[in-house]
Amino acid sequence: MFGLDITVVAIIALVAIAAAAVCYGLLFSRMEVEKKADTRLSRVKAAETDFAKANAARDRVQELSKRRKSVQDSLKDLEKKQEEKNRKLGDGSLKSRLAQTGLPLTVGRFYVFSALFGVFVFLVTLIAGLPMLAAIGAAFVSTVGLPRWVIGYLVKRRQRKFLDEFPNALDVMVRSIKSGLPLNDALRLIASDGQEPVKAEFRRVVESQQVSLSIPEACTRMMLTMPLPEVNFFSIVITIQSQAGGNLSEALGNLSRVLRDRKKMKAKVSALSMEAKASAVIIGALPFIVALLVYLTSPDYIAILFTDPRGHLILLFSGVWMSIGIFVMRNMINFDI
Repeated sequence: MFGLDITVVAIIALVAIAAAAVCYGLLFSRMEVEKKADTRLSRVKAAETDFAKANAARDRVQELSKRRKSVQDSLKDLEKKQEEKNRKLGDGSLKSRLAQTGLPLTVGRFYVFSALFGVFVFLVTLIAGLPMLAAIGAAFVSTVGLPRWVIGYLVKRRQRKFLDEFPNALDVMVRSIKSGLPLNDALRLIASDGQEPVKAEFRRVVESQQVSLSIPEACTRMMLTMPLPEVNFFSIVITIQSQAGGNLSEALGNLSRVLRDRKKMKAKVSALSMEAKASAVIIGALPFIVALLVYLTSPDYIAILFTDPRGHLILLFSGVWMSIGIFVMRNMINFDI
C-alpha cells in the first residue's frame, strides 16, 4: 500500500512536470516577445527622457549664452561711454596735470616759478662764464622743459603710491560692506582713515556727493586727478552695480584681486626686462663715454668735431641716429599691462 502510494505520487509529479514543460514550451515565445517589448519600451522612455534632458540643457545653455552676450554688449557700451567721459575729463592740459600732482599749484604760479627758475639759471650760467648762446639755451630748457619734467615725475610718483594702496582700500571697503555698512559710509571710511594719496582721492569723491553728484558720477570724476586704468575699472564696477544691482562686495573683492595680479605681472615683466634695459642704457651711453674719454686723453684729436663745419654735420647726423636708436630701444623694452 505504501509502495503504491509512492508510485502514484511519482506519476503525479512526473505528469505535473511534463505539463509545466509543455506550458513553458508553448508560452516561451510569447514571454520572450513581451520581455523584448518591455525592454524596447523602457529604452524608448529612457531615450525620450534623455532627449528631453538634452533639450532642456541646450535651452539653458542658449539662455545663458544670450544672457552672457547681453551682459557683454552692455559692458562694451558702458566701457565706450566711460572712455568718452574719460577723454572729456582727462584733457591732458597743464591744469589737469597740476591737479594730478596733489600739490596746491595753479597755472599762474607754475608759470611764475618756471620764469623765476629760468632767470636764476640764466644768471648762474652768465656768472659761470658760459657764452650768451649757451646761457640762453640753458635758461630756455630750465623755463620750458625742466619744470614740466618735474611735474611729470611728481604725477608718476603719486600714481605709483596710489596703486600700492588702492587694493588695500578696496579690501577695507569689502569688509565694511560685508559688515553691513552702506557704500557711502565705506567711502567716507576710506576718506577719513585711508593712506595718502588714496585718502585725498576718496575725500574728493565724498565732497562731490555733497554737491548733489551720484556715487558713480563722483567715482568717474576721480579720473580727473588719477587717470589710471585701475580707477576706470573701479568706476565701471560702481556704475554697473548702481544700474544692474548685484553683490558689490564680491565685485570689489574680485577687482582687488585683479589689481594685485596686475601689480605682480608688472613686477615680473619689469624684472624680466631689466637686463634689456641695462643693455639699452649701456649702448646709449657708450658713445658719450667714449667721446669724453677721447676728449680727456687726446683733445686735439676730437676737437675737429666742434671746430670744423663738417664735424658739426657729423654731430648732427650722429645725434639724429642716436635719438632714433634710443627711441626704438625704448619701445622694445617697455610693456603696457
